[in-house]
Amino acid sequence: MASDIRMQSLAKPVTVAEYLFTRLHQIGIRSVHGLPGDFNLVALDYVPKCGLNWVGSVNELNAAYAADGYARAKGISAIVTTFGVGELSALNGIAGAYSEHVPVVHIVGCPSTISQRNGMLLHHTLGNGDFNVFANMSAQISCEVAKLMKPAEIADQIDHTLRECWVQSRPVYLWLPTDMVEKKVEGQRLDTPIDLSEPKNDPEREDYVVDVVLKYLHAAKNPVVLVDACAVRHRCLVEVRDLIKKTGLPVFVTPMGKGGVNETTSTYGGVYAGSGSSPAVKARVEGADLILSIGSLKSDFNTAGFSYRLSQLNTIDFHHDHCVVRYSEYPGVAMKGVLRKVIERVDLSKLSLGKPMNGVVNEVTKNRDDSSTITQAWFWPRIGEYLKQGDLVVTETGTSNFGIWETKFPPEVTGITQVFWGSIGWSVGAAQGAALGARDMCKDCRTILFVGDGSFQLTAQEVSTILRHGLRMTIFLIYNEGYTIERHIHGMDAEYNDIKKWNYADFPTVCGATEKESKSFIVKTKDELEKLLKDKSFNEAKGLQFVELWMPKEDAPRALKITAEISAKNNARTD
Repeated sequence: MASDIRMQSLAKPVTVAEYLFTRLHQIGIRSVHGLPGDFNLVALDYVPKCGLNWVGSVNELNAAYAADGYARAKGISAIVTTFGVGELSALNGIAGAYSEHVPVVHIVGCPSTISQRNGMLLHHTLGNGDFNVFANMSAQISCEVAKLMKPAEIADQIDHTLRECWVQSRPVYLWLPTDMVEKKVEGQRLDTPIDLSEPKNDPEREDYVVDVVLKYLHAAKNPVVLVDACAVRHRCLVEVRDLIKKTGLPVFVTPMGKGGVNETTSTYGGVYAGSGSSPAVKARVEGADLILSIGSLKSDFNTAGFSYRLSQLNTIDFHHDHCVVRYSEYPGVAMKGVLRKVIERVDLSKLSLGKPMNGVVNEVTKNRDDSSTITQAWFWPRIGEYLKQGDLVVTETGTSNFGIWETKFPPEVTGITQVFWGSIGWSVGAAQGAALGARDMCKDCRTILFVGDGSFQLTAQEVSTILRHGLRMTIFLIYNEGYTIERHIHGMDAEYNDIKKWNYADFPTVCGATEKESKSFIVKTKDELEKLLKDKSFNEAKGLQFVELWMPKEDAPRALKITAEISAKNNARTD
C-alpha cells in the first residue's frame, strides 16, 4: 500500500533504469559498453529505449578499456557489467581510468535487496553472505560509490554521482539491484539537466594567485609552457590554446600531454620528458627561468624515470584543484579560472619570449639509412607525414608510446595513450572505444592504432567488436617478436619475453571479416611501407585495415632505451 501511495505522488513516474540511461544520454553518452549477465539483463532492455547504442564487447576487461577510450574521445563513457565475475574482470580497466583521470560510469547489476538482506548463497558470490565485498574493492578506484537501494533516494544518487564523475574526471560506481531496476522515481527531474559546471574559485583568492603568476611571468626572460595530461583530462585545452595564441610563449608537451596543442605552429617545441627528450628540447625547457606547468602528472614513464631537471623555484604548477607558485601552494584554486584571468590580464609589453622557436619537423630523411629494414628511428617521423588533420591516434604501452614522441602531429589530431597505468593490451579496446566515440560525434575521421605483437595477443578479440560495429580503423601491428619494452628493461634474450608468432594478417578473417569489411597487409621493407602509405585507397578506406609491420626484435625508439635503462636502475636500487 505504501508504494502505491508513493507512486501516486510522483508527477511523472519512470523506472530507475529509464531514469539512469536517460541521464547518461543527457550528459553526452551515446554508446554503452559492457557484457550481459543475469543480474543486469532487465536493465539492458532499457538501453535502446533511451536512445543509446549497446556495444557489447567480448569480455569485460576489453569493455573497460573501450569505455576508457570512448571517454577520452568523447568526454565521458559508461560500462555495464554483472555482479562479481563481470565487475572484477573490468577492474583493471577501471583502475587505469582512475589512475589517468578518465570519467567512466561503471554500472553493476547486482542481486536483489531481498537476496542481500537474507545473505542467500547465490552464484557469483564468495559464499560468505557478504554482498559488499566487490563494491568495497571498487571504492578504492572510484571517486563516488552509490548503492541504489532506496527508491526515494535513487534519483538524487544518480544525479550526484554522474556530476562527480564529470567534475572530478574519474570513474564512479553505481550498484543496481535487480529489484530496483523497475521501481519508479520522479521522471519530471529529467526536464532539468544535471549541472555539470565546475566549482568556481573564490574570486579574491583567484585574483591573488593571478597577480602572483603575472608578477613572475612579466619578470621572466625565458619562460616556457609545459602541457601535461591533466590539462587534457580536465578540459583545460581551450585555455592553453588561448594562452599560447595571445602570448606566443614557447610550448612543449609531456608524453601524456601529446596532442594537447597544435604541433604545426612555430611556437611548438616538441616532447619534454627529462633525459628522454631530444637535446634541443631538454636544453630549452631546463634552461627556462620560468615554467608554466599545466596539468602535470609526473609519473616515471612520463618523465623518463623521474629525470626532470626543473627547479621548483622556476616553476608554476596549474592543477585542476589547486595551484603551486614556486613553493607556495594555493588549495582550492583551480587552473581554469586562473589561466583565463592570466590570459585576460597579461601585459604583452612586459613579456619576454627568449630565443625565437623554429617549430618542429618530421625528421624522415635524417633517420633513413640505406637498408630496407623498417627501423623505429625512421618509422615514427615517417608516420608524421602519413597522418592527417583530425585523426585519432592510439598508441600502446611499449615501443609505440615512446616512438610517437618523434612524430609531429598535423592540426586537430587527438593523441590517446596510457603512459601512467601502462596496462599492455589496453590500446586495442581503447581504439574501439575511441573510434566509436568519434562516430557518435558524427566525425568521419580515421582512428589509427599502433600496437606491438605482444600487447595485441592479450586483447586481440576486440577486433571482433570493431568489425561488428563497422568502425573506421587502421591497425599497425608492430611484429618484433615479443615484449620489447621488457627486453630493454631486463632479459633481452630471456624466454619469458618471447611469444608465439601468429598469422596476424589473417586475424580479421578469423573474426569473420569479409573482403569488403577488412583488408590486410604484410609489410617488411621501407619501400613496401612507402608504397602503402602513399596509396589513395589505403588512406581513404572506411572499414578495418590491418597492417602487419615487421621490425627488428632488438630495435626500440631512443626514448624507450633511455627510460628502460633508468627503470632498470630504479628497480635494482636497494636503499
